[in-house]
Amino acid sequence: MEGYRAPAVEVSPLQSEGVLSGFLLSGRWPQDLVEWSKVLCLAVRMAAVPGLLPSSTVFRVCEDRVEEPPPEMVGLVVAEGTLVGEEALGPGCIEPPVPMGLLVLHPPSTTVPSVADHEVASGCIFLPGLPYLGLDHRASWVESDAAGTVTRLVNRQDLDPYSDADTAALSVLLAA
Repeated sequence: MEGYRAPAVEVSPLQSEGVLSGFLLSGRWPQDLVEWSKVLCLAVRMAAVPGLLPSSTVFRVCEDRVEEPPPEMVGLVVAEGTLVGEEALGPGCIEPPVPMGLLVLHPPSTTVPSVADHEVASGCIFLPGLPYLGLDHRASWVESDAAGTVTRLVNRQDLDPYSDADTAALSVLLAA
């Protein structure tokens, strides 16, 4: 259909007690890995804000609704817990239904930047597939500073989840 533009994917950060607790997605769901990587870029930029993300945190992409949803809301990206530490999430803790995706965000204090002397946060989104049905796992990795400068962006399809530390950790959280 000529001249038709799909509604934008809108992302709004959510915080609780001064800590990043998730994101509200409005308009429509991202349609592919490239659009999900754009959402990840925004999430990593928020993780780079000093004090907003105290430790590496896992987020679940879900279709849950809030009590009084804003217009055009399609879903949420909600903090599940930390990736490391005493209260870290354990293997298989992400219970069914399997989420559309899992994100891990790392604050600058836990990120080794790919560009020397540049303080960045980093993150990964893992979109689990069903390989036995021909649907590949996909992932995207981003490094960004609080001003939005992206120093690294990688997208991969047909992914072996155990080929990267972030995707391996996220896939273990899904393992039953």
